Amino acid sequence: MINNLLYLIFITLLPFLELRASIPYGINVLRMPWLTVFIVCVIANIILGIIIYFLLDRFVHFFLRYKIFSIPYNKIVVRTQKKIQKSVDKYGEFGVALFIGVPLPGSGVYSGALGAYVIGLKFKKFIIADIIGVLIAGIIVTIISTGVLQLIS
Repeated sequence: MINNLLYLIFITLLPFLELRASIPYGINVLRMPWLTVFIVCVIANIILGIIIYFLLDRFVHFFLRYKIFSIPYNKIVVRTQKKIQKSVDKYGEFGVALFIGVPLPGSGVYSGALGAYVIGLKFKKFIIADIIGVLIAGIIVTIISTGVLQLIS
C-alpha cells in the first residue's frame, strides 16, 4: 500500500501529468479506493503548487541581482504586471484557479504557478487559487476515472 501511495505522489509531481495522470492510474491501474487516491493526489498537487511558486520567486530574485536579467525582466514582466494589475486584483485568483482546474494539456499547477507569478498574483492569493484549482481538477478527473459519466449516459 505504501508503495502505491508513493507511486501516486511521484506521478503527481511530474510536469504535464500531475493528478490528471495519477488519479486515473491509482483508480484504474492500481485499483485503489477512489477516495484514497483523490485525497493523496490532491494534497500532493496542492503542496507541489505552493513549492513551485515559492521556488520560482526565490529563483527569479536570485537572477534579478544581475543586470543582464533584471533589465529585460523589468521591461517585460514588471511593465505587463502594472498594465494588468486591476484585472489581477479583480479576477486574479479565480482566473488562475480555473486555469489550474481545467484538466487540459498545458494547464495545472506548474503552468498555473508560473502564470500567477508573471501576472503578479501575490503568494497568499496563489495559495487560494492553487487549492481551488486542484480541487476542481481532482473532482473532474475522479469523476471521469470512476466511470460516473458512463453511468449517467
